[in-house]
Amino acid sequence: MRVSVFGLGYVGCVSAACLAELGHEVIGVDVNQVKVDLVNEGKAPVVEERIGELIAGVVGSGALRATTDVREAIEGSEISLVCVGTPSEPNGSLCTTYLERVTEQIGTAIAERGGRRTVVFRSTMLPGTCMNLLVPILEKSAGGTAGVDFGVAVNPEFLREGTSVRDFFDPPKTVIGQLGPADGDAVAALYEGLPGEVFRVPVPTAEAIKYADNAFHGLKIGFANELGAVCQALGVDSHQVMDVFLADRKLNISPAYLRPGFAFGGSCLPKDLRSLVHAAQRADVAVPILAHVLPSNSAHLQRAVELVERTGKRRVGLLGLSFKPGTDDLRESPLVELAERLFGKGYDLRIHDANVSLSRLLGANREYIETRLPHLAQLLADSVAEVLEHAEVCIVGTSDPAVLSGLPHGEGPVLIDLVRLPDAEARRAEPGYMGLAW
Repeated sequence: MRVSVFGLGYVGCVSAACLAELGHEVIGVDVNQVKVDLVNEGKAPVVEERIGELIAGVVGSGALRATTDVREAIEGSEISLVCVGTPSEPNGSLCTTYLERVTEQIGTAIAERGGRRTVVFRSTMLPGTCMNLLVPILEKSAGGTAGVDFGVAVNPEFLREGTSVRDFFDPPKTVIGQLGPADGDAVAALYEGLPGEVFRVPVPTAEAIKYADNAFHGLKIGFANELGAVCQALGVDSHQVMDVFLADRKLNISPAYLRPGFAFGGSCLPKDLRSLVHAAQRADVAVPILAHVLPSNSAHLQRAVELVERTGKRRVGLLGLSFKPGTDDLRESPLVELAERLFGKGYDLRIHDANVSLSRLLGANREYIETRLPHLAQLLADSVAEVLEHAEVCIVGTSDPAVLSGLPHGEGPVLIDLVRLPDAEARRAEPGYMGLAW
């Protein structure tokens, strides 16, 4: 099929490259000329496992190209995937500005081109957003009727940053929210041959499924971290407790996200929890558990700050900055928040993350640094060794092998472990080791 993908962030970039690898002819669309140029040069605009080699291959074969021209993309495709961001507004509600803008642009291009096509929304949005907001915009700008003159579908993604390419080719499930069978058929054809069960459901159901998943993932992480903190206070090894807990596969669900660690973050879980709680509040529906997941997450982050304070030392090193190892995504990274809190308290801070470099950061990541942590450039170190040389207290926020191999034993800075190091059990006997929740 001939496919256009609007938005070349994590979801769009991975979707475009993987669809091209499956044999489709793909045009990526983005307002950022730098991202478009990188793709056309066969380079990935994001840091992600396997994405670099994948893009190089499909661009080289002619299966993928990129443009900033919406009309060109619509002219060269029969199905369009919308993968633009839906960040949080200051009050926690969902920002649909980018969705509305690209939907109107697509509709205008459809009106000029003519012919039936399918518009597929892959961006995360609350139930009702597609039918009540986006479809009217499409119908007005395209001059037609959804389900008659053009198809509309919602196809949420279940891609984890760091393993998104693997997740694309081996999905846990495929969800297609369809206005009618023809719309669902067009989306299903994109993923023909991939494993996993396919669910074809009404559009609002597809929108809600993504929130159900992300809300539960956030809840699981918060539960494990709170339990870990309680176990630590009682002198109990939280990982031994969770080993037994997870052995019960009949009642205790999946082990995914159920390991005490650091706070969660990223571009999905925090904003989706906020927008879901906001929507519930507007509907006068009490959701006390969901409403307290983010406060619980913030309290867990504060425990890391308190561990640093407890040492009484002022020179601090932080290993890791992106919200997840293997990516350069700083949006709502708990490590960025931790750095902000420590910097604000006057700690002498040095940071190293091999995937984070101001010269490579684009778009949302660069803006995030410049607005949230403007002194970051002065705090970045070029190596693990430089951080260790500076630090009296070293916070380990990544399980990157290059970091783990450089960590000292015995003498050296106090180690505050946020990730449960592979040798954490042995290190617990060392006086300079502090685990966050174990």
